[in-house]
This record gives sequence, structure tokens and C-alpha cells, in this order.
Amino acid sequence: MNFTSEIRRELMRTAPELPCCKTALLSAFLRTSGAISKTRVFFTCEDEEVAGYILSLIEELLHTEMTLTEAIRDPINRKTRLTFSHAGGAMWREIEGLICDDLPDHCAYAYLKGAFLGGGSCTLPRGGNATGYHIEFVFRAEEDLEGFGELLDRLQLLGSIARRGGKRIVYCKSREGIGDYLSVLRAEGALRKLEAISAEREERNNENRVTNCMLGNFDKAAIASANQVVAISALKSSGKLDLLPDPLKEAAAARLDHPELSLAELAALLKISKSCLNHRLRRLVEYHRG
Repeated sequence: MNFTSEIRRELMRTAPELPCCKTALLSAFLRTSGAISKTRVFFTCEDEEVAGYILSLIEELLHTEMTLTEAIRDPINRKTRLTFSHAGGAMWREIEGLICDDLPDHCAYAYLKGAFLGGGSCTLPRGGNATGYHIEFVFRAEEDLEGFGELLDRLQLLGSIARRGGKRIVYCKSREGIGDYLSVLRAEGALRKLEAISAEREERNNENRVTNCMLGNFDKAAIASANQVVAISALKSSGKLDLLPDPLKEAAAARLDHPELSLAELAALLKISKSCLNHRLRRLVEYHRG
């Protein structure tokens, strides 16, 4: 089960209690997955549990049933697209005329829930995949998209608007933003999973940063050692090394004998401090450069 389905299952564990909230939920669902007109109401859904949840809500609120008019099997995702419809009439007018950005807060939460059940999706980063954090809501009509954006502003939820292939989308790619959505939706299980994956990802990123830093430091140390060996070898070949003070000659001999050792390891071998050895090796390189 993907993360979107997990959220939907969690949202469907409860139904709105107030008729106004039920109306808000149904309105958002139909505006994302269907359409409302004076002659016909319909919605299309690939999730049988979501379809059953909505049909039960319609029957409870409007005391009517919708008819299954089409079932098309998609061989790619192995899901069946179910289309339900009902002849338009007076019973749908309140849902049709609902303006989402004018809703009181308790109805706004129900509207957000209906929008996710009808046209929402959410993905989280997994392993080494390039996929990141993403939540989106897809609407059919431009006015519904704009009203939903205003509703999100009131609920202090981040959302950017985009249009993709004729669809109207509100999306958020921020981990913190997605956490806010799940919190408002009261999807506590999904929120815990988000936090767990985020913590795991952060730990992995920290480990990668440490590893990269260590590799970077190793590369720098290896380059420094190689430069020191070149400089000392040149001083030795030219006879200049014999003219230098004994501490420098001792450091030079140690580096030539142990080019693979780090500065700290070489200092421990010579029983001097790391800073003292570093100073001596720098002087050797400077003598070589003239």
C-alpha cells in the first residue's frame, strides 16, 4: 500500500458529524474527482473503499443512491476506474453552490479531507530514489482551484498553484509543509511515518556529510604528504638536506620512511606534538621552494 492509500484509509476511519461538514466534504470530493451540474452529478474513483465511503455519505446526507455507470480496467496499474452518476436536482444545489473559502473552520477541515480523498496524493522519499517530499490536490475547474488556495491561506498551509495537462493543481514539496497538512487532516499515523522517514533521511545525510568530510580531509592529507616527500627528496638529492638542523633532518627522514602516515601518526612516532611536526615539514617545503 502506498503512502497516499495509507492516508486515505486513516481519513476514512471517521466521518463528519455535522451536516454542514458532510456537505463540505462531498463538495470537495466531487470538485476533484467528478462534476456537479443542473442535470447530472458524477464522480470517478479507482479506490473501491473510497467509493464506498462517499456513497454511504451521500445516502446518509441526501437519502439517495448513485448508480454505477461505468467500470474500466486499467491494465497498467491493474485498477478499475469506477464511475458513479445521479440525475441532477434540488438535492445537489447546496453542494453545487458551496464556496469553499467562506467555510467556517470545522467545515474547512472537512473540505480539505474531501479534496484529498477525491484528488489528493502524497509521496515521500525512499532509499536512494530521487523522489522527494510531495503532496498535491487536483481540481477540475479554475474557480475551485483559486478558492482552495484561499482556504489554505486561512488554514496557514503552504501551497503553490500549477497547471499540468489541463489539470489544475495545488502542491507543496516541503517536508514541514506536508507535516502541517497531515496535522490539519488529523492523520496522526501518516504524520508519525513522515517524521520517522524524515529522521532516517536526515541521519543518512549526516552520515554522508561526515564520510565526505573524512574523504576530503584524507585527500588533503595525502596531497600534503606527497608534496612533502617531493620537497624532501629534492633537498636530499641536491645535498641541501645535510645542511639543515637535526630536527628538520629527523622530520624529513621520518616522512620519507612513512609517507602513508597522517600528521598525527607521524608526530606520535617522533614523540613530538602535531603542531611542531607540521611546522618542521612546512619549513622543509619552504626550503625546497627557495
